[in-house]
Amino acid sequence: MNDKTLKTLSRRGFIGSSTVALAGFTVVPAYAVSGLGHIAPSDKLNVAGVGIAGMGRGNLANVAKTENIVALCDVDWGEATAKVFNTYPGAKQYKDFRLMLDNQKDIDAVIIATPDHTHAVISLESMKRGKHVFTQKPLTHTVHEARVLAKAAKEYKVASQMGNQGQASDGPRRLREMIWDGVIGAIREVHVWTDRPNNGLSKIYWPQGVNRPVETPPVPQNLDWDLFVGPAPMRPYNSAYHPFKWRGWWDFGTGALGDIGCHSLDPVFRALKLKYPTNIQAVSTLVNEETYPSGSMVRYEFPARENMPPVTLTWYDGGLRPMRIPELDEGMVMGTGGVLYVGDKGKILDDKILPKSLRESYKIPAPSIPSSPGHEQEWILACKGGPQAGSDFEWAGPLTETVLLGNVALRKELKEKLSGQSLNWNPEKFSFSNLPEADRFLHYEYRQGWNL
Repeated sequence: MNDKTLKTLSRRGFIGSSTVALAGFTVVPAYAVSGLGHIAPSDKLNVAGVGIAGMGRGNLANVAKTENIVALCDVDWGEATAKVFNTYPGAKQYKDFRLMLDNQKDIDAVIIATPDHTHAVISLESMKRGKHVFTQKPLTHTVHEARVLAKAAKEYKVASQMGNQGQASDGPRRLREMIWDGVIGAIREVHVWTDRPNNGLSKIYWPQGVNRPVETPPVPQNLDWDLFVGPAPMRPYNSAYHPFKWRGWWDFGTGALGDIGCHSLDPVFRALKLKYPTNIQAVSTLVNEETYPSGSMVRYEFPARENMPPVTLTWYDGGLRPMRIPELDEGMVMGTGGVLYVGDKGKILDDKILPKSLRESYKIPAPSIPSSPGHEQEWILACKGGPQAGSDFEWAGPLTETVLLGNVALRKELKEKLSGQSLNWNPEKFSFSNLPEADRFLHYEYRQGWNL
């Protein structure tokens, strides 16, 4: 290479290559020699965090073990954010992610852990600028956004990962191996449930099924409310939305289904090789135009795949769950959250084969799916030219679409129409074939100044 060629080699392009031949030598990236216990400074990614006070704080901590944290961005510079600023004193600080991307050219990768309604705009803007992206679950706020991000990650050739960290654990891998081995035969039903949102009775969860507050207290000094609202319609600040309680509001979050669905449905999708449903039905407690219902049931129907028959997947939240099954061992209960696979020869409740006689007679196959190096580390390795991460946007996009289609079926505006019919989904035409008026809930018009 001549001097001019060397100068045009960007740092990001260098890191993204699996090997670079230079003056007769081969430079091997960190992922290929990580077992040596040393990462050269030139092999470290420069990582930025957007939304750093909650899950983002943990994601940053997991990548900071091997990479550089160079920029931190959050709309709320309160106490929780200040702690993260103090953890990484060398990182530049921002409130607006757009200013961060405009002003700081050394960023290689971005971790996004903001409220759901801003996931897509931040992720896409980062990818357009060639940044690798790690975005918390659910990948997006709308079905349309999920389709856009999946296409964009491929178009811009960046490494991506959705933050459903359970996919990196060994448990779902062993489950897949047993199901593919035919332990309970052909599976035609799956039931998945959670106790969230719990109507705000626990500090861990958030309220749903409530109306918009009428009080308009002053915006906290540390919070940029305009940036928090982002692409959503503007409304007055209230602590009912921030911090954390935004999950239950249609404008900001995706409810219990969006919050937990990308975690608990992921193993089901992998084991049963699911992608898009053909039919969606939903029932719920009273629902309004402000928040998701306090409890709901959503049923998805999937067509036959490869050697697997059609399957019905039923989701329950708000403390609802399937009826107790007779195969339970003495003392076993259907817990507050779980997954039940119903096969022709038996059942699997979470990771337990039922009935007991089948569990005791079955020989578990030797592990064949390799373990993950860790959820964030999968992404880091992909950024450096390694294999695709386990929940990259090619995978996470369709999973998120399916989750959010369930939320469309819960809309108050469609409740009467859907009392006499279900939604038929056509993924190729990206439309509900039997109720086109429901298509408007696949996305919404952003507030002026925001775009995808």
